[in-house]
Amino acid sequence: MREAVGVLTANFLNKAIKESRNTCIGVDCDPDIAGRYLCDEFYTVPKVSECDDYEKYMLDFVSDHKVDVVIPTLDDCMSLWSKNSESLREKGIYAVISPESTVDIFNDKWKAYEFFSKHGIPTPKTSLEQEYGLVKPREGRGSKGIVRSARKVDMTGCISQEVVSGTEYTIDVLCDYFSKPIYIVPRIRLGVRNGKSTGGVVVQNEEICKWIHYLCERITFRGPINVQCFIKENGDISFIEVNTRLGGGGRL
Repeated sequence: MREAVGVLTANFLNKAIKESRNTCIGVDCDPDIAGRYLCDEFYTVPKVSECDDYEKYMLDFVSDHKVDVVIPTLDDCMSLWSKNSESLREKGIYAVISPESTVDIFNDKWKAYEFFSKHGIPTPKTSLEQEYGLVKPREGRGSKGIVRSARKVDMTGCISQEVVSGTEYTIDVLCDYFSKPIYIVPRIRLGVRNGKSTGGVVVQNEEICKWIHYLCERITFRGPINVQCFIKENGDISFIEVNTRLGGGGRL
C-alpha cells in the first residue's frame, strides 16, 4: 500500500511496484489527484487532522484490504507506522519504516541536533532560543513555517539554527533490516519546491558516503531514508536533517 499517492514520488514508485508483479494499492485524501490512475486500486481516506482516530482507521484499512507491505511516504504518519510495525508484522503486514525510537528522534529537529552533536556528526549550531538567523518548527516538513529574520518571533515549538551556505545535497539511502546501507546516492539539489527537491544531479562523494556509513552505525535505520547536508565553500560538510522515508526527488 502506498500513502499519499499525489506526492512527487508517486509515479516512479507505483511503476516499480507494478514491475515487481505486485498490486499497487494507493490511498490519498484527495480523490481527484492524477496519482490515483497510476495505481491498480485506489481509495480515498480522510485527512489526518479530520479523523477522530486516524491510526485505528489505517490499521483497520490495511487488515481489511489484505495489504502485505506498507510503504509510508507521508510525514504525518511516520510515527503511526513505526509504532505499530511489530504488531503488524505478527499479522503478516510489513511496514517499510525505521524503528519508533529512530523516527521519534528525526521527527524532532532539536532531538536530531542533539543526536548529531552527541555522535560528533557536523551540524549547524542550533538553539531553543532565537540565537541564530533561521527559525524552524521542531516538527515540520519542507519549508513550511521556516522564517529567516532578525526580528523577534514566537519560539514556541521552534528552534533557531545557524545559516549554512554552500552546495546543498540530498542523499538517498536504502538500509537493510540491520541498518546496513544497500545503496547511498548523493545528489546535488538543483530544483526545490516547498522545501522538496524537484531536480538534481547524482554525484560520487566519498566524504558523504563515509559519514552516511557512520550515521547508520550509530542508530538503526530500516528501509529508505533521505539525508540533507551542505558542502560549504571551505569544503566542510554540515548535516541538516534526516527524513525516515523516501525523498521527494529520489528514485528506487
